[in-house]
Amino acid sequence: MEKFKRIVISSDASGAYQAAREGMLVMIVDVIDMSTTLESALDAGALAVMGCSPDFTRAPVQVNPEHIGQKAAQLSRARETGIILVAEPRAGTEAERMSRCQKVLKGIEKEKGMVEAILPNIGAETPRMADMKNRVVVAVTDTGGVAFDAAYTVSHRVITGTIARTLAQKGIEPALSAVKRAQEQMREDHTGIAIIAASRNSMEDMLAAQFIANLISTM
Repeated sequence: MEKFKRIVISSDASGAYQAAREGMLVMIVDVIDMSTTLESALDAGALAVMGCSPDFTRAPVQVNPEHIGQKAAQLSRARETGIILVAEPRAGTEAERMSRCQKVLKGIEKEKGMVEAILPNIGAETPRMADMKNRVVVAVTDTGGVAFDAAYTVSHRVITGTIARTLAQKGIEPALSAVKRAQEQMREDHTGIAIIAASRNSMEDMLAAQFIANLISTM
């Protein structure tokens, strides 16, 4: 297991993009709800989880949701499984969520992937709405999804983490899962790990990023 050469805390898509450019492993922390939803999807047996930008974003860095859609489709086809999208608005209809996902859907279509559902981004409850076991789950969201996407344009070494209660974890367990995931993904060529709060305007994300960074530094 590789040791962390450097641990930094940053925020937003721009922070994620810069950290990836510096060769760091990037962890996106979007407590309400993207990273909590994806952690819960992993609890439910998801094959893989990813994030991407909706069709429109004001992020000052490049994103490419179509590319992430292609990667999700390639992975799902290799394992002969389907894709579940998680999107916003939380309280809207599937048609409303689909209207914000046309770019990622275009990428999935290019690689002949199969979307089984487009669910709301509501954290621990999302996996209760569809069977996520062995599926590829992609969160198309305004903060965490955009930050993930920005880092992914530079490096595919992007993961997620949360401190919130998930489908199967409570207390400190989700944070420990984030630390374990980071340890497993760390490679010799990484310059360190960047814990990215999905939004600097979210106190939950900033505090969660600090908490996970503190855990990593003591383990």
